[in-house]
Amino acid sequence: MSWLMAAVYDRFMRVSEEACLGRWRAELLRDLSGEVLEIGAGTGSTLGLYPKAVTRLVMAEPDPHMRARLAAKTRPAGVEVCDASLDKLPFENQSFDAVVCSLVLCSVRDQKAALAEIARVLRPGGKLAFLEHVAADGKPDRLKWQGRIEPVWKHLMGNCHLTRRTEAAIAAAGFEFERIERESIRKALPIVRPSIRGVARKRN
Repeated sequence: MSWLMAAVYDRFMRVSEEACLGRWRAELLRDLSGEVLEIGAGTGSTLGLYPKAVTRLVMAEPDPHMRARLAAKTRPAGVEVCDASLDKLPFENQSFDAVVCSLVLCSVRDQKAALAEIARVLRPGGKLAFLEHVAADGKPDRLKWQGRIEPVWKHLMGNCHLTRRTEAAIAAAGFEFERIERESIRKALPIVRPSIRGVARKRN
């Protein structure tokens, strides 16, 4: 199914990208600098949003169909595209000043292990810039529907979970929130609207 998801992903996300996600991504990335790793870069929604202060940008996408679409897009000079997976990142400890993940931590097989890998490759005090849809804890009826739909949804949508509590997982992985916002993803399906976004720092 991954070839189909890659083929329709940009079209499927366009309405929400125009309504809010594009602006949210730009706000998250504008203060980044130095060496940056983006994990699960998909088809390249963030291309062109990184500031000039970023001196090295690695965009990692393990899915070959998504990566082909990313590689086909015009990239600023110096952008590296690779097939690295969050299961085991092929980078030395403390290699990056920042890691970016956008709508990724919902679908990794082991969220705790993935966040540990992110912490490993970040330098002390390094930033994790995140944008993720999460469990609808503030809306019990919606949360019930998320739980009911999740088994089928995961199968159709590349292991995407609807009920993950990613904010708590980030904190448990040794990060301190510099800022965090909770907001509904406009124009998205109700079951994926609850979201968090912000910046967390790796504890020294």
